[in-house]
Amino acid sequence: MKIPPSAAIHLLHRCVHASLASHSTQLAGYPYATPIPCVPDARHRPTLCLSALAEHSKNLQADPRCSVALLDPAAASSQSGARLTLLGDMEAFQPTPLELARHLRYQPEAENWLQLDFAFYRLRPQRLRYIEGFGRMGWLEAEQWLDGATLEPEQEAELLAQGAALPADVRLLGVDCHGIDYEIAAERRRLAFPDALTAAELSARWQELCAALA
Repeated sequence: MKIPPSAAIHLLHRCVHASLASHSTQLAGYPYATPIPCVPDARHRPTLCLSALAEHSKNLQADPRCSVALLDPAAASSQSGARLTLLGDMEAFQPTPLELARHLRYQPEAENWLQLDFAFYRLRPQRLRYIEGFGRMGWLEAEQWLDGATLEPEQEAELLAQGAALPADVRLLGVDCHGIDYEIAAERRRLAFPDALTAAELSARWQELCAALA
């Protein structure tokens, strides 16, 4: 089945947590899975803030191959809900100031972690498996995921700097060509666009889009 990348992108952006499976250094050949907080970057790659003492960090330093699995947070069960598994290579990276600001909007508590031994990692996807329900599933290649419409960090910052009349209790997290991520009462939500919007279209419709957040 042909899977639209946007469906999987929206799922990634709705998820606060994921499961990371790395190759165990303690028991060779066995996967080591652990729950983690997860933040999408501007190109829809999972970014993680990990402690150097954590087993998964040691595993990734020895072998960067891993997978990140996500389940729709609104799912009644793991069988009925949409789910996504990204297979790829985890890379340590130093975020730019705009990348850091974006990550901290999604995960403010990470600011304190960075005073300790935590560092940033980003998954470079190779393939993705998306399952929306019975008979609705398929694989996505890395180029389908990474080569689509992208809003650069500078363009996102310009939009957020415009300001907008937001509904009560709404906190903006991030914006991309496919939707807007926001919080209401600490609950992650996403306004998904029917079709991808360019930076110019987002700028022209910014006030209208922000007014629709609820």
